[in-house]
Amino acid sequence: MIVGVPREIKDQEFRVSMTPGGVRMLCEAGHRVLIETQAGAGSGFGDDEYRAAGADIVPNAAAAWGAGLVVKVKEPLPSEYAFLRPDLTLFTYLHLAADRELTLEMMKRGVTGIAYETVENADGQLPLLKPMSEVAGRLAVQKGAFYLEKINGGSGKLIGGVAGVEPARVAVIGGGIVGASAARIALGMGAEVTVLDRDIERLRHLEEVLHERLVTRSADPLSVEESVAEADLLIGAVLVRGARTPRVVTRAMVARMAKGSVVIDVSVDQGGCIETIRPTKHSDPVYFVGGVLHYGVTNMPGAVPRTSTMALSNATLPYVARLAADAVPNALSKDPGLSRGLNTWRGAVTYPAVAEAFGLEKPPANPLR
Repeated sequence: MIVGVPREIKDQEFRVSMTPGGVRMLCEAGHRVLIETQAGAGSGFGDDEYRAAGADIVPNAAAAWGAGLVVKVKEPLPSEYAFLRPDLTLFTYLHLAADRELTLEMMKRGVTGIAYETVENADGQLPLLKPMSEVAGRLAVQKGAFYLEKINGGSGKLIGGVAGVEPARVAVIGGGIVGASAARIALGMGAEVTVLDRDIERLRHLEEVLHERLVTRSADPLSVEESVAEADLLIGAVLVRGARTPRVVTRAMVARMAKGSVVIDVSVDQGGCIETIRPTKHSDPVYFVGGVLHYGVTNMPGAVPRTSTMALSNATLPYVARLAADAVPNALSKDPGLSRGLNTWRGAVTYPAVAEAFGLEKPPANPLR
């Protein structure tokens, strides 16, 4: 099979979907890999490295998108819609439930869309979402500490405090991979951390593995309201797989936060769990609502592309190899977990949560038949 790797064009998105090591593995298996020139430059991988691994370096996006299987990092932007077509399989993060325009465009153009974020393993976990969730959770605290500095718009609090001065209070809404990663880093920096989740067993697990100043609370409306009001740094980390994220934190709750507090919603690419959040980009990442600083960058891991690219490629490569080796319909039929990644097929939405988000026809249980 011919596999294409275009250069990412989202604002300051420096990740690339495949490392030279991944290229070598596919080429040794008999596949042809087309890498758009400079696609890996932002992650520290030059064209010569890809060429040495066996790739063909192509001069533009059109050539890379011409492959039968295109592997990306982020969803197609409007300038890339023209590359979508019925004989194309696109394997990338899609987050369709938060993007009606892209969903309708993929339906209209008949592209087969397989979303990293809904692929499951045998345990029902999300193996292709996990590595970027780990990165984003860690980055959320790093960014939060930066923006709490007065010179960056924050309240002027040092996240870990010092002897005789209390640390900053960090509230994390959601105890999954993002939330646990954020809590671990915040605790390591000396913050007072509260994690809220509706799953008591998950909170019990976090208490067992994260000690120090960790506080866990059930995410009922009153507990969320109280924790948000006290937070110097609020991190949204709610996930409903494949669906638009529910709004857990209201505008009224944010209004009770002290001026100079910081809000970071990692779930913003799925719509966000904080009512006042809106998507931003790395070149213009923050804005204020009632004196509270908001950070809503939709591709946070793109800020650390070397780490993110390697972590993502480690997770996606086995699936890419399967899709290339077996042809897409066969690969999906053989692997139920991979088939759950199928979001669009022959002009229809095939993932129930996406169809529900836009009032589309409910997909059949087995859309490949």
